[in-house]
Amino acid sequence: MKFDDMTMEDIWNEINKKLNENTVPIEGMTVSYSFDLSGDDGGIYGLKLAHSSAETTTGDPGEVDCALKMSVKDFKKLLAGNLNSTTSFMMGKLKVKGNIGLALKLENLLKEYSF
Repeated sequence: MKFDDMTMEDIWNEINKKLNENTVPIEGMTVSYSFDLSGDDGGIYGLKLAHSSAETTTGDPGEVDCALKMSVKDFKKLLAGNLNSTTSFMMGKLKVKGNIGLALKLENLLKEYSF
């Protein structure tokens, strides 16, 4: 996908669409994430995986299992499979609250999809 030509709203709609078109990688998962994205077109977004479906939200999703804070630029790299979450965490580019294992699981999950 050409992220540079897309708004964050478009990107989140695409995430929702792709995860719900192919639910095999998310089967059996019950987890919620929040993304606090800084920079141009940033904002707060939510991703909830449950009952073999995905739900994305704009705005504060409330209490989540794992909260991620990063730049819009790094988020786009994560979606494209070009960001190592462990390295980003160590360098301070990615901040995680909650279960850090879920952040690592998210990186692997996103690699199951082509963004």
